[in-house]
Amino acid sequence: MSAIDHIGAVAFRPQAAVVRLAGSAFVALGVLLSGFVISEPAPYELMMAGLVAIWFLLGLRISRAIAPLLALLLTFNVGGLFSLTVMADLADGPIYIAVSLFLALTSVFYAAIVEDDPRRLRLIFQAWLISALLTGTLGILGYFHAFAGSETFTLYDRAKGAFQDPNVFGPFLVAPALYLIHGLLTGTLKRAPLRIAGLLVLSLAVFLSFSRAAWALFLFSACALVLVMLLKERTAAFRLKILGLSLASVILLGAALLAALQSEKVSGLFSSRTQLVQDYDGGHLGRFDRHRIGFEMAMEHPLGIGPLVFGLTFAEDEHNVLLKSLTTYGWLGFVTYIGLISWTLAFGLRYLLRDRPWQPFLMIAWIVLVGHVGIGNVIDTDHWRHFYLLLGIMWGCRGLEHRHLRRSRLGN
Repeated sequence: MSAIDHIGAVAFRPQAAVVRLAGSAFVALGVLLSGFVISEPAPYELMMAGLVAIWFLLGLRISRAIAPLLALLLTFNVGGLFSLTVMADLADGPIYIAVSLFLALTSVFYAAIVEDDPRRLRLIFQAWLISALLTGTLGILGYFHAFAGSETFTLYDRAKGAFQDPNVFGPFLVAPALYLIHGLLTGTLKRAPLRIAGLLVLSLAVFLSFSRAAWALFLFSACALVLVMLLKERTAAFRLKILGLSLASVILLGAALLAALQSEKVSGLFSSRTQLVQDYDGGHLGRFDRHRIGFEMAMEHPLGIGPLVFGLTFAEDEHNVLLKSLTTYGWLGFVTYIGLISWTLAFGLRYLLRDRPWQPFLMIAWIVLVGHVGIGNVIDTDHWRHFYLLLGIMWGCRGLEHRHLRRSRLGN
């Protein structure tokens, strides 16, 4: 059995066992619903709003290890509140910041429940995997018009599953795909066929999203996972297994890609999307020109220009998370965002190869988070629900690590 199937046990208090079990089940349901955001407010928002409130009312604590996450996210959103003061017409600005605050609280919530019971990490990833398989399958069926009304799950001939945007749909699938890859590399052969089948579904769904950011994220994350595992596992036999399975996976996925490209529709869109610079990227007021103009504007507006104002001004959103933090959250939000991401990636790297029951989950979350930071240069991840889930997982693992070290010192 793999390490990912043996997350450390935390004993339930007998009088609270039923409550904790029910609470964990609702957490899993909330994560599962994160893959179904075809309209807003989505069921995810309704579920998580109630869940977060109930858990904290019942005494879910925020430890010292997690408190900085809450402080940084609140400071980030204070910047957003300041940006509202410069808007001539508030319009949907307050709603945007309210959503930002809500997502910040979900991140802190995930961190707290992970620290409270590390077994929930496996539950979260399993729920995420189920959600990804369901929404990914909808995207594939929609792309091939498998049933009446299936076009609901596509946009501009690109698979989007139960999301509003293919560029969010594709990246959402990457962490569950890594979870399957890790299981393939460390698990038993008995479960390999199911994991391979699941990986093929997710890979095809990512491909049919025709999101260049999702493609890059998937490729980077898969390669990084194999590299980290090669660094962690020192035995020659295990390294040979990783290399062999990785090679087999590349061949299998390559064959699946070639099969998909036999479709004239798929090959045509693939040829168009593989161009490094699209029409809307270059040229006057293209994506990169807007980035330049936006950063120049930000230097003149320390409080920002207000939520959604950039998109109304240039008919397109920022498509850059750093620029988004400047325009929507001001200099305060920008500095806070840089600090939060730098701190998160730094402690994740420090803990990456430590032998802990939660190390596989930390490893997957860290790799995918690094990838999201990278694609954030060409896409806006500000309100991506799974981005805040990744942050919560990382900081929850930080809390677990601090508690582990504290107990080790007391034991000595």
